[in-house]
Amino acid sequence: MTNYAVTGDKPPAWSRLVQQFLGLPGISGVRARLHERAFRENTSKNLFRGVYSSYEAARMSAPGNRSLGYDNAESAAMYFGHMEADSYDYPAIFWLARSFAEGSRSVFDVGGHIGIKFYAFKRLLEFPVDMSWTVCDVPAVAARGATVAAKREPSGRLRFTSDYAQVSGTDVLFASGVIQYLPMTLREWLSTVPQLPRRIILNTSAIHPDKSFFTLNSIGTAYCPYRVTAEADFFDQMKSLGYTKIDEWRTPGKGSLRLPLTPSYEVAEYSGYVFDRGTQVPPIASSSVNQSGNQSGNQSGNQSGNQSGN
Repeated sequence: MTNYAVTGDKPPAWSRLVQQFLGLPGISGVRARLHERAFRENTSKNLFRGVYSSYEAARMSAPGNRSLGYDNAESAAMYFGHMEADSYDYPAIFWLARSFAEGSRSVFDVGGHIGIKFYAFKRLLEFPVDMSWTVCDVPAVAARGATVAAKREPSGRLRFTSDYAQVSGTDVLFASGVIQYLPMTLREWLSTVPQLPRRIILNTSAIHPDKSFFTLNSIGTAYCPYRVTAEADFFDQMKSLGYTKIDEWRTPGKGSLRLPLTPSYEVAEYSGYVFDRGTQVPPIASSSVNQSGNQSGNQSGNQSGNQSGN
């Protein structure tokens, strides 16, 4: 279904009539009540509600029937059965493989849950024997991850922390579907870090063509404030930290951020990026990894929100 508010195309006459009908006071009120009911009762979908000016405002709007954020046993158990790569992961896999080939040996996986992407990518990549992969997540998730890793990854290469500051000095910062959950922007976080990562690989990031705002996300087990950043603002943040964009892609297989009551704020497709700092590596065309997720070349406010959308 085409979202004309996002694409900018002019909708056909019949579509405009439908939207006018749905916008009538009585009808729009019914729609709002139905959406709120579905949002509160959700147990398995990824739903969104509202547009807010701040993280705190989104947090305060949450219904009281579920936890806030991922720092609870139910949310810590969410992705245990999903340890395989998705179609939209392959651009990130390509760039991780390239990073290892260039000599990178440490990955800081912010919001990596119990190590979902470590286990998924391990099946597809030959990790260097001296590589370390650190997952940073909220305490409940990090504790669950460490317990699982003690049995599944006895090599000790997979580690867990809840301390954002440990990103300092790592080669690669990896964030898959997580920057939208952080209580701070990347600039606010990384501007406090003594030694910034050389490379940042972002996947499934909520970037809007021109709007920055917060919404509330129902993940089934909890509610999470959810940050959406305007593209120009996002690039300005990265530039201010000294990073250069090397690649970008879209992840249509991930779905979209739907806000039925405020469609102009919807995000049609999530985005992925690679940024390098302090290097002379020339940017490559974004078509280096196509939008279907195929590999190119030979191989290609609180911490409750710190978790990957995966």
